[in-house]
Amino acid sequence: MPKLLDFFSHPLYLRLSPDRLTIRNVKTGAFISEVPEIAVLRGEKKSQVLGVGAEASLHRATPFAEVLNPFAHPRTMVGDFTASEQVVKAFIRKLTGSNWLAMAPRVVFHPLGDPAGGFTQVEIRAFREMALGAGASDVKMWQGPELTDEQVHFTRLPSTGRLLD
Repeated sequence: MPKLLDFFSHPLYLRLSPDRLTIRNVKTGAFISEVPEIAVLRGEKKSQVLGVGAEASLHRATPFAEVLNPFAHPRTMVGDFTASEQVVKAFIRKLTGSNWLAMAPRVVFHPLGDPAGGFTQVEIRAFREMALGAGASDVKMWQGPELTDEQVHFTRLPSTGRLLD
C-alpha cells in the first residue's frame, strides 16, 4: 500500500559497483551514471573537492590533487568512508540540483556484486550512512536483480532478492 509521502518524495535508485555509480530518479527518469571517482586537493587544514565522476579525471595533472575511487579497495567496497560519502552526495546533488526546499529523497541502495560471504554488516551500515549523509530521508538496502521504477517507487521488491539489514 503506497504511503502519502510516496507521492511527494523523490525516490532514487542507486546502483553501485567499483566501476560505476548510477543514480536514477524513478519519478522523472533522469539519471546519472559515471565512474565513482573523486578529485581532492589536499590542504594543510582541510581537503577541497575538485570534482566527482568524469569531472574528477580532469584533475589528474593538477598539482597536489589526488584522484581516487573510494569503492575500489581489493577487500571491501568501502575503502574510504569520507570520500565515499562525498561521492554519493555529489552524485545525488548533480542529479537533483541543490534546491534546499526540495523534500529529502527516499533511496533504494543497490550494491552490486556478490562478495565471498556476502556484504558485511559494516559495509551495509556504511552504505546506509552514505545515503543518509547525502540527505536521504529513508534508505532501503537491496541485494538481488535490478529493480524497475515501479518497484523502487512503491517499494515493492521481488522475492528473488532480499533487503540487507
